[in-house]
Amino acid sequence: MDQRILIVDDEESITTLIDYNLMQEGYHTAVVHDGETALTLAEKESFDLILLDLMLPSMDGIEVCQTLRSHGHQVPIIMLTAKGEEEDKITGLDVGADDYITKPFSPKELLARIRAVLRRSVPSEEEQEVIRFNDIKINVETYEVFKGEQLIEFTKKEFELLLYLANRMNKPVKREVLLQDVWDFDFIGDTRIVDVHISHLREKLEDQPKKPTMIKTVRGIGYKLEGS
Repeated sequence: MDQRILIVDDEESITTLIDYNLMQEGYHTAVVHDGETALTLAEKESFDLILLDLMLPSMDGIEVCQTLRSHGHQVPIIMLTAKGEEEDKITGLDVGADDYITKPFSPKELLARIRAVLRRSVPSEEEQEVIRFNDIKINVETYEVFKGEQLIEFTKKEFELLLYLANRMNKPVKREVLLQDVWDFDFIGDTRIVDVHISHLREKLEDQPKKPTMIKTVRGIGYKLEGS
């Protein structure tokens, strides 16, 4: 498990307890004790979930959550609230928190809430845009390509080229069109960059790159991706 969780609470005894239990479950953690530091860290680094106390020095949890959402951050947030803060719980949900848990809480309950929120935040394969052909699977949202069960590493441009061809399955595409649409270059006579990237795709996807069965050359035109 390589999911990262940011723990934000001004009570050190609480952050120590949460931190210990999360690390025991295999999560990676970061701990801060005030709202401004939490906001700075959440905007600078990538987290899979934030545990955010409602009452914080310098900036409260509501303001941190509201600011993150207004800046387009969709990281799941669970608010940590004290008993009796019913209105604040509702406000937290209104500004974009995904769930809340009331103190005092058991580590088991907290872990169950975290797992539930993380499950909801990761779309199932049915909800993701997935392109399949032959033994290849392209996950459009996660930029992942699998050959059988093996994850294949691609550069961003290689992925974009493969996706472009996959969206035009079995149709020839001119080199000039690929250069313009994938690289945003106007055609100036040199399409070797396309040929080099096609060669890279073949090396990674074809069983015999020198005798490709999927990424075909269309003589005098360009390339097409063949699959079913």
